[in-house]
Amino acid sequence: MNVYEAIEARRSVRRFADRPVEDDKLQRLLRAAQEAPSGRNLQEWKLVVVRDAGARTALAQACEQPFVAAAPAVLALVATHPDRLMHCGVPAAPVDGAIVLDHVSLAAVQEGLGTCWIGHFDQDACRKLLKAPASGRIIEMMLLGYAAEPPAPRKRKDLKHLVCYETYA
Repeated sequence: MNVYEAIEARRSVRRFADRPVEDDKLQRLLRAAQEAPSGRNLQEWKLVVVRDAGARTALAQACEQPFVAAAPAVLALVATHPDRLMHCGVPAAPVDGAIVLDHVSLAAVQEGLGTCWIGHFDQDACRKLLKAPASGRIIEMMLLGYAAEPPAPRKRKDLKHLVCYETYA
């Protein structure tokens, strides 16, 4: 599988098989995260890997999304310096975090795993559950596991509605 095939095959998975993610596969995904570029190569993030069923259930409640508990693993990306701005004025943490988790999501396709980005969660409740420092901010969470069924294809806008050349039009 090449990267273009992985991009086309990636889907959000919300129904997971009752099957754990093997340690060797998880380690390859974490290595993919480690290789993600970040502004000034600072890597101002930590991934919290949650496999414990009770902890996943508590996270599901804090996310108000019951299907979170069914994922064999939840990855929480915590920004260690969430207030740093890039020179252009954009916060660095969400940008760097998205790159990290995108690396994970594409590597997961290669490993036969499914993922789902989770951005709806109670920041304070999740930070407390994960014992993340008050100075950190959970940028995003990602569910990880084997899909219970193949996800349906997704509809995408035509490129003519998404791309313009030379100037914004």
